[in-house]
Amino acid sequence: MEKLIIESCPALHGEVVISGAKNSSLPILAATILAAGRYHISNIPALRDINTMFKLLKNAGIESSFENNSAVLINNDTEDFEAPYELVKTMRASILVLGPLLAKKGKAKVSLPGGCAIGERPVDLHIAALEKMGAKIEVKDGYIFAECEKLTGIEIIFDKVTVTGTENIMMAAAIAEGTTILKNAAQEPEVQDLADFLRKMGAEIEGDGTNTITIHGVSNLHSADHQVMADRIEAGTFLCAVAGAGGDITLKKCPVYALDAVIEKLRLAGLEVNIIDNETINAKMNGKIKAVNVQTAPYPAFPTDMQAQFMAVMLKSDGVSVINESIFENRFMHVPELKRMGADISLNDSNAVVKGVTAFSGAPVMASDLRASAGLVIAALMADHTSSVHRIYHLDRGYEGFEKKLNSLGAKIVRTEDNE
Repeated sequence: MEKLIIESCPALHGEVVISGAKNSSLPILAATILAAGRYHISNIPALRDINTMFKLLKNAGIESSFENNSAVLINNDTEDFEAPYELVKTMRASILVLGPLLAKKGKAKVSLPGGCAIGERPVDLHIAALEKMGAKIEVKDGYIFAECEKLTGIEIIFDKVTVTGTENIMMAAAIAEGTTILKNAAQEPEVQDLADFLRKMGAEIEGDGTNTITIHGVSNLHSADHQVMADRIEAGTFLCAVAGAGGDITLKKCPVYALDAVIEKLRLAGLEVNIIDNETINAKMNGKIKAVNVQTAPYPAFPTDMQAQFMAVMLKSDGVSVINESIFENRFMHVPELKRMGADISLNDSNAVVKGVTAFSGAPVMASDLRASAGLVIAALMADHTSSVHRIYHLDRGYEGFEKKLNSLGAKIVRTEDNE
């Protein structure tokens, strides 16, 4: 394993280019299961999770090559339909192959997924929806066994908003018989990006970006090319980094339209955010960080994937902030690590009460999940002295060249072997 050694950073300055969105790339890659042919997907980040998805697709008979953030995929329409445990265990998003495998091949064997230990993300919503569409599904020995003669469109009301559930059923419904209506559907930009790709493949989808999505099933789809949207969570993370450490940075190729909630809260915290155009943001932080309350909720509200990074900013605020986590019950696992650095945080069920401190010190800390890793890195930039962040394989699942980009802005971060 590896770790990051991070020195205190007085300020960040310069430009950084935002990578393609992991949370958009994964469902788009999974969608290539739905039709034979050659695909060219660009702006894909070079990440561990992306490599895992390529391996999963190979198991489904799809060959791929990946270079310079672009992938060429060849779907020869084989009969393979298994997503094995050794791949799925590392990535929750592996469940995204269930819908397209079942719809296209009539069978699917998918291991129950693993990934970050941030709380329950049950696949029950996926299974219940596919069963309503006509699938026969059994969960045994750690696997989901699904089969169907055909899937039939129907109205599906999700009990709770689920991004991967919306994406999974949207893909399956694209070649189901009849019309599927998804209510209480996820509205995330990544869902819209997937819908755009499916439409390029010949799917008939409307309403994406709202809480009701209608999919008119078609008999066949075809291969298509697509450029993945930029990563709004990476962009938000860099905005938090400059808010915490101070300085003046410009984000290029940034999904400005998808950052409203994050920008609003950071402006309240004192970050000067200037939107140059629809993919460029300049952000400056010179003064004291102001305490701001945040509640995570599904898009377009403040994203749960930005909670740890924003909490790091609040560590040096001028008062007390309350951060309410409404999505995942275990997503405060970074709090004990921040306390090792001198943070003053108390937990009460789904609330974290953060009292700003004038200074806190670097320390060895351990990442518990992907976004916690980024929060710990930001905290380390803000802390006095040197910190070490361990278990950064979590970080590598979702950020492309994170420490290299920060170093280009003036940070001093070294990646090294972790022998502890």
